[in-house]
Amino acid sequence: MSTYVGESAVTVLGLGPMGRALAGAFLDAGLRVTVWNRTPGRDRELLDRGAASAASPAEAVAASPLTVVCVVNYDAADAVLRQDPVTDALKGRTVVNLTADTPARARDTGDWATAHGIRYLDGAIMTPTTTIGTSDAVFIHSGPEELYREHRPVLDALGGTHTHLGEDIGRAAAYDIALLDIFWTAMAGYAHALAVARAEGITARELVPFAQGIGAILPPLFEEFAGDVDDGTYSGELNPITSGVSTMAHIVEASESHGIEAGVIRAAEGLARRVIALGHGTDGFMRVTELLGRHLR
Repeated sequence: MSTYVGESAVTVLGLGPMGRALAGAFLDAGLRVTVWNRTPGRDRELLDRGAASAASPAEAVAASPLTVVCVVNYDAADAVLRQDPVTDALKGRTVVNLTADTPARARDTGDWATAHGIRYLDGAIMTPTTTIGTSDAVFIHSGPEELYREHRPVLDALGGTHTHLGEDIGRAAAYDIALLDIFWTAMAGYAHALAVARAEGITARELVPFAQGIGAILPPLFEEFAGDVDDGTYSGELNPITSGVSTMAHIVEASESHGIEAGVIRAAEGLARRVIALGHGTDGFMRVTELLGRHLR
């Protein structure tokens, strides 16, 4: 990654693992970096690398035209940003909030920022800390495009790809929530599968190559099913939802025979059976999307 040329300065609020990775990438790119964290002591390595430590969040944001926030949630972000000294110091400056939370919280913070003369972009980090500063990092952003383009040279110091998703300040958070939904639902399914496998005397390592095979068939299905949802087709020609319900019932039976809680798969089965009861048994499983969105009665 090329070194950033110029006198650009950036402040990072929040020095958990991700915040430290962000600050480190900015330092590696040659930017002047000021850091602050509620819990002291987490900035030691960054200070050794040339970062400046601020005694307060107000002092930290006053040090740079751009402040990047990365804390646990918007409650934590609000507790820092909405203090009068910090709010006053931020007037006319830009905040890029990479804290994960809901789209509604992002929009609320955007409205607050506008009301106080603070330039605001929301965003999300879609890859682990180890990718920050490398070509594998993935960032998404939303808010005023002109503001995004103004600060893009500094954001590029974080590596990877940056995508501006639109002017709606909550759009990045909406993408983040949807994508995390895929991740955590998949992780819950994998954990449940390993519990069932272990109950049947199969180790996790024995199962993993076959689990990876299941994972490999998902990307093309994601694309195909996205067309089903956007076009309202929901074809079940290859695998009708009635067939899917049958396999879900088998999973429930096998799980509960071992005393393994099967609430997640029972929920999926219940949704599928409701779709069938509404007369859509020949459709594919994605018809559930309309049921979840309350478009199917």
